[in-house]
Amino acid sequence: MVDTQLRRRGIRDQRVLQAMSLIPRHEFVPPESRILAYQDDPVPIAEGQTISQPYMTALMAEALQLRGSESVLEVGAGSGYASAVLGELAAHVIALEIRPALAQFARDNLRRTLRDRNIQIITGDGSLGYPAAAPYDAIFVAAGAPDIPEALLAQLNDPAVLVIPVGDLKDQELRVVTQRAGRIESRVPTRCRFVPLRGQEGWN
Repeated sequence: MVDTQLRRRGIRDQRVLQAMSLIPRHEFVPPESRILAYQDDPVPIAEGQTISQPYMTALMAEALQLRGSESVLEVGAGSGYASAVLGELAAHVIALEIRPALAQFARDNLRRTLRDRNIQIITGDGSLGYPAAAPYDAIFVAAGAPDIPEALLAQLNDPAVLVIPVGDLKDQELRVVTQRAGRIESRVPTRCRFVPLRGQEGWN
């Protein structure tokens, strides 16, 4: 997966490549879907949700430019796979999941694979972020939003990076938002398609 799907498609951050080589992706999908775990496609997990394709996870993680000391907020924990990858790259990860059953699925997966040492899964509305632990050096949003939630922008450190899919329910652009010295800049490395971000500042 790392060689054929990530390196060959331009992922260069060695820390991201190493993290994704360490995390057993098949442990984060339901047993009936494990044959699909290492394909470069989203894989259904439960409640209409998916685990993102490996390349997209790597691209988003690379965009955060993590070096190991950061505090990261993840919105949309899902199965916990991206949480595990981020946990290898940062000092601490808070991962929000609006669906209680999926939040527990993520906790179980992280605990079973011994990846929960610096990751906290919280059930809650990810579109509102988690102010109690803000500010964050990086925010990773794994669901498509109609616009960038103001709550997430307000919880960014300075400097910080936010990566989020923005668009309609069927098609989004991946935005990489950088805050530095009070100035916000944004770039779009690719288009994408994610499940909807549910919540007060997402899709109701």
